[in-house]
Amino acid sequence: MSIPLYRISQISSVWNALASDNRKYITRIYKERFFIMNWIKKQRKHLRLWVQVLFTALTNGYVIGFTEGKIYRGTSKKLCVPGLNCYSCPGAAGACPIGSFQAVVGSSKFRFSYYITGILILLGVLLGRFICGFLCPFGWLQELLHKIPSPKCSTKRLKPLRYLKYAVLLIMVVLLPALVVNEMGMGDPFFCKYLCPQGVLEGAIPLSLTNAGIRTALGKLFSWKLCILLAVVVASVVFYRPFCKWLCPLGAFYAVMNRVSLFQMRVDTDKCVSCGACARACKMDVDITKTPNHAECIRCGMCIKSCPTKAIHYQYGFGDKADNSKEI
Repeated sequence: MSIPLYRISQISSVWNALASDNRKYITRIYKERFFIMNWIKKQRKHLRLWVQVLFTALTNGYVIGFTEGKIYRGTSKKLCVPGLNCYSCPGAAGACPIGSFQAVVGSSKFRFSYYITGILILLGVLLGRFICGFLCPFGWLQELLHKIPSPKCSTKRLKPLRYLKYAVLLIMVVLLPALVVNEMGMGDPFFCKYLCPQGVLEGAIPLSLTNAGIRTALGKLFSWKLCILLAVVVASVVFYRPFCKWLCPLGAFYAVMNRVSLFQMRVDTDKCVSCGACARACKMDVDITKTPNHAECIRCGMCIKSCPTKAIHYQYGFGDKADNSKEI
């Protein structure tokens, strides 16, 4: 039985219409997939930024504190956060490790702070200065300030200033609170009280805005700390992370732990062409090809992005090709 020609024509028209619809559908699927993949790639480039935003929000997530002008004193305040984040911040959900350490060392009955020191050592071994590059709210603030359009100055000729933060750690965080005490045998938290700009930014300013009692209590010490904060803000616009490089005692502690940290930087010498692109890209003034786990390296990943041969990567674990290490 033969099929009439007009039937064949109708079937052919229907088939072509279906094929055309399929092509349009497939094309649309591929376009959507391409758009999604492209968006994911763009977000991966900004992964560090998203981590900084998220961690800052988590460590200062007690929003009610900002509106009521009160410091959160819940259970989580017994735990130390990894980065420099003031205890007196109305939104702070955890304690600052530097402030907590000084509080114990400067108490009337001197006790070495095994708990806080143990936490710092653990964090240092697990992450090192990755904390500075990804998890510190004040470090992120300095980066944002540095993005403000203005003349920029290199800190390569100011490398000796790096050692100031070790002096701050030893003298202001450890020795002075333990040795300079009042009649009751209590020492002041010298770093927090006289030098830390984060205390003014996160603590004094937001609390004074909503609490009249605190506003009336502000005096010369607040003015001094405010001047330090303004100096750091201005310096951060011109220099990259000046407080982190020169004054932060927490950064000094993590810097000591950087060489033994499990979170390491690795350079594949077989791929490296010694072009110097990584050294030029590093804003912490580190040549990673010479010292991959330099004390000043904050694991920001700028060297990884700049390497034309993909010779640099993160690695978690010890050894160049150890079985227990994992390339990231």
